Amino acid sequence: MGTVSGLGKLDRKRLSEILRETKGVISVSEASDILKISLTDAAKMLARWTNKGWLSRVRRGLYVSMPIESRTSDVTLEDPWIIAERLYFPCYIGGWSAAEYWDLTEQIFSTIIVMTKQKPRNRSQIIKGTKFLLRTVPEKAMFGIKPVWKGQVKVSVSDPTRTILDMLNALQLGGGLRSTVDMFINYMKSKNRNIELLTDYAKQLGNGAVFKRLGYLLERFASNEQTAIKTCRINLTKGYSKLDPALDANIIITRWKLWVPKSWAQNDIGKEKKID
Repeated sequence: MGTVSGLGKLDRKRLSEILRETKGVISVSEASDILKISLTDAAKMLARWTNKGWLSRVRRGLYVSMPIESRTSDVTLEDPWIIAERLYFPCYIGGWSAAEYWDLTEQIFSTIIVMTKQKPRNRSQIIKGTKFLLRTVPEKAMFGIKPVWKGQVKVSVSDPTRTILDMLNALQLGGGLRSTVDMFINYMKSKNRNIELLTDYAKQLGNGAVFKRLGYLLERFASNEQTAIKTCRINLTKGYSKLDPALDANIIITRWKLWVPKSWAQNDIGKEKKID
């Protein structure tokens, strides 16, 4: 933990120029290009500013600016989404993190979910006290993404429909079955509801388990959506899937080729949440 100390006139000018051009996240190569100095000199300069407490090192060769009111370098990230965009690009913010952004949940999740084309060895990373959960997605699955502004930086986030689809594809991205279903119901009640787009996205993703889960949930909570339910039935694949692979499931819903927990089969959960 370093204490913030003063900078000379030249260093202040250089730091201001870099922050203006990089919008808060700085790499050694960017600093080198902006100031027209060598990579070695840029690396030494950024390290010096970090030791003085004006920057904080995120990982080797990448730094973030410190809040002006901070007295030490031991602080959390001001906006983890910006860091995610830089570290894991090409990527988008998804799962419960996107659901929070689109007001599909009132739950507060401390971990940031990042869907990335990268294949990191460590899928769970902690940077300056912020935890990132990474999930690799192929090029063909990089759709249904919206650009949003975080300060002066444009960051990609899954749109509401893609957010729901990703969580139906992998329920751990929604925090498990109960919270994912709650977000699904909130989506169905929201202005962003688009059932046709939801089934179109499911076709693009090409995972048969998604159609089984989606069809089951639509039949249970929105039985008036007969066109979408029929689309799900048409796209059922062979074999049986679990409603939530993380839970024990001993009841088969044969029409959806889906294993579900006994309590769900008995309609003990969610029956009061029927969507008109």
